[in-house]
Amino acid sequence: MHTSTVDLLLEYEVNRPAHFLFHIEAAFHASHRIVQERLTITPSMKLRTFGDERSGNRFFRLDAPKGVLTVNYRASVELRPLRVPADLEETPVTALPDEVLPYLMPSRYCESDVMSRAAQQLFGHLPPGISRVHAVERWIHDSILYLPGFSSSTTTAQEVFVQRAGVCRDFAHLGITLCRALNIPARLVVGYVYFEEPPQDFHAVFEAWLGDRWVVFDPTQMAPIDRLVRVGTGRDAKDVAFATIFGDVRMLRKTLTVDQGDAPSAPAGKPVDDLLGRLATQDL
Repeated sequence: MHTSTVDLLLEYEVNRPAHFLFHIEAAFHASHRIVQERLTITPSMKLRTFGDERSGNRFFRLDAPKGVLTVNYRASVELRPLRVPADLEETPVTALPDEVLPYLMPSRYCESDVMSRAAQQLFGHLPPGISRVHAVERWIHDSILYLPGFSSSTTTAQEVFVQRAGVCRDFAHLGITLCRALNIPARLVVGYVYFEEPPQDFHAVFEAWLGDRWVVFDPTQMAPIDRLVRVGTGRDAKDVAFATIFGDVRMLRKTLTVDQGDAPSAPAGKPVDDLLGRLATQDL
């Protein structure tokens, strides 16, 4: 059992009063236990909090005045990896739980309807089950180049498939899309985990529904998936943006430190430059 310590700092220049929706707190999930956490907002102001009981996602909203807004989230989280049987089967569509069925449908970044032929050509001949999803995971890792700065906030899974390059969220979107095209429900998971390169940021992986449970896969293979501190779960990146901003706002700084005990932590104050982090903010 391992414990992760997370320290996230966000700083914004608010040019006119604006409304913020943040999604940065560790989720309530069976794979980990929040030992302690602290959220500090400067200047101090009233927050509105809410969550999704089914996913464990947690959100808070605030109205920021003109000036500099600083958000600091610190947490210590005890990781409780869930055991994954090696013989999990795919679930027939007719037997899927109602709450799982939506993750079989195409979404903004995951055009599983137009990727069906490619998915069948690549993986349709393989035996159904967890081994087929592992084959999807390996194929993405071997076929797609991890290249920060190559994709953009509008890049979809189909474009990643054609261009053969992207970052962690692109890898995850492609995994979701190929699974859905094979009639395997899949969804995006983002969270905190330590990895050496690129600098620390939110990390994106995907989950597939196998047997009677969600199972996590990471096509980037950048970090052990059992070390992930889950923050958000959703259909694709539109559901898990770490900040949604309504107003005239400019980000000044975003730094993240993840310490997992047996791995060296990233230097405090090191600027974050991973594409997922730069694109996870939605400005409306």
